[in-house]
Amino acid sequence: ETRMGKGKGAPEGWVAVVKPGAVLYEMEGVSKDVAKEAFRLAAHKLSIATKFLSRDIVDEN
Repeated sequence: ETRMGKGKGAPEGWVAVVKPGAVLYEMEGVSKDVAKEAFRLAAHKLSIATKFLSRDIVDEN
């Protein structure tokens, strides 16, 4: 038994605040095509607009 007004109800859902320009995922060690497909599938699950960005890193060693 719980008294009213104590915030003991079940959670309705979860919320995450994502600011514009935030990086949600980073991937390394796979081809660009595989990464694009993985991110496309992940973006389909989100309720926000997403963009695929690529950074080419050259190893000079």
